[in-house]
Amino acid sequence: MIEGKQKQAERKAMVAEVEAEVAATCDYLGKRRLDSKVAEAMAKVRRHRFVPAVNQRHAYENRPQPIGHGQTISQPYMVAIMTDLAKIEPASRVLEIGTGCGYQTAILAELADRVYSIEIVPELANPAAARLRDLGYANVEVRCGDGALGWAEHAPFDAIIVTAAAWQRIPPALTAQLAPGGRLVIPVDRSVSAARFPYLDQNQELMLVTKDKEGRLAERNVLPVAFVPLVERSADPAA
Repeated sequence: MIEGKQKQAERKAMVAEVEAEVAATCDYLGKRRLDSKVAEAMAKVRRHRFVPAVNQRHAYENRPQPIGHGQTISQPYMVAIMTDLAKIEPASRVLEIGTGCGYQTAILAELADRVYSIEIVPELANPAAARLRDLGYANVEVRCGDGALGWAEHAPFDAIIVTAAAWQRIPPALTAQLAPGGRLVIPVDRSVSAARFPYLDQNQELMLVTKDKEGRLAERNVLPVAFVPLVERSADPAA
């Protein structure tokens, strides 16, 4: 019980810090506060269950954490604003590219009707799927595969969130699988060279792509970001 209260207090403090950063970056975001449902999800999901044991004492710090295999659990601020930008409704079907440890997946599952998540690293995908099941997220399906191809059999999606940076262009399969009225949130790397570890000095921008009822796409650059690169196995993401 004592540990539970401590973790609740840490989550509350984390959300307060995220809210402060949202206010500080309002010129980029176009808003000063998170949607209340996003803030509630951030305060509810037990982030320490998604962080490797060696780093659990840092689970609620507002910064990324390594999760192995060259990947990270994203900074809480970034998880919050990407979720907020997606404008997820209770009836939404959501596609997530880059399951990682499953933390962003859990946040999405708190808000959406159904979440489909793709992770290219088997050593991350399988534990994440088991972790989400253990935590009671029955509305989530995880598979291992190339996220740039999307998940056509479950399309169209009301929202798509990509947690790694696509190089130079948005994978066309993802915009094709976005429902009319849908929103795609994705970091795009405009650097001359593709990112290489330790992923420094890359020119990345978080982008919001919307599709109107007639299927026309509109793009907005939101703010500069730093993400690990999106790994694509297919030479033709639209195949």
